[in-house]
Amino acid sequence: MVNYLLQNMSQNRVNAIAVLVSFGLTFLAIECFKDKLPQDHGRQFAVNGALSKGKARGAGLLFVICMALVSLAFVPFSIEILIYMVLMLASMLSGYLDDAADKPWNEYKKGLIDFIIAVVAGATYLYFNGTTVHFLAWSFELPYLVYLLLSVVLIWAAINVVNCTDGVDGLSGVLSMVTMGTFLLAFGEELGWFSTVVLVVMASVAAYLWRNASPSTVMMGDAGSRALGFFVALLSMKSGHPFAFLLAAIVFILDGGLGILKISLKRFLKIWILKETRTPLHDHARKNCGWSDAQVVIRFALLQGLASALLLLLVID
Repeated sequence: MVNYLLQNMSQNRVNAIAVLVSFGLTFLAIECFKDKLPQDHGRQFAVNGALSKGKARGAGLLFVICMALVSLAFVPFSIEILIYMVLMLASMLSGYLDDAADKPWNEYKKGLIDFIIAVVAGATYLYFNGTTVHFLAWSFELPYLVYLLLSVVLIWAAINVVNCTDGVDGLSGVLSMVTMGTFLLAFGEELGWFSTVVLVVMASVAAYLWRNASPSTVMMGDAGSRALGFFVALLSMKSGHPFAFLLAAIVFILDGGLGILKISLKRFLKIWILKETRTPLHDHARKNCGWSDAQVVIRFALLQGLASALLLLLVID
């Protein structure tokens, strides 16, 4: 219906309206329903984790639903976009149920859910887009099973590194916006209609950040971070440049990924690395370097901005 009403407008005008609707709807949803969200119990093991006790947790439930609804309203309907929105909602829901649970979910249970979502997303992408990969100035075809395996690894890893980075007011939200903006600037033409979805998601995250800016009153929880991780991975695939994720999301990779690597090596191989470094790195920066929460967000965003500038330098003629 909305597409029919907007069909005579330019794409830029449609995008502008979609951004305003996404921001407004998300802002209203959070204002109206934040008191209905589960409360955070405070995490004693995290730096300043106890300060979160009593805050509304799981706001990802609200902004991800808004993202999906506005995307489906403003983007030409296709089975592909419908599947992606359902999978993003599934990522959100698995995180929200964990947020709302009295006892945190088992890591293996969440990992299995992430794996299933990644397989379905990867297979869907390959069915509608093929196996062509762009890397800087080169383009090549990957065997189907190789691309499917790489896409599963990418999506699973993105969900988890973004989730691990969500430990400072505003950090995951700001970094995700920088990463999504990077893909828009570098590969806007390749993204086509998906650019509208990216703008919708960025607008929704921006509305959430109004309440999540330090000191926050609401937190996205696993509901938001897992969905954002899924979307950023999907975005890198839809751009046709999945390897660009390594630079466009390098702060996510280092901040959240090092912690996952450290724990995995210790648990499964009895190998201890980074003994003197707290992980995620945002905890190390606050505890060992004396950075404030605001300094962490701004400096991590600046580092990501520099890495994004390097990516733009490499891919833009």
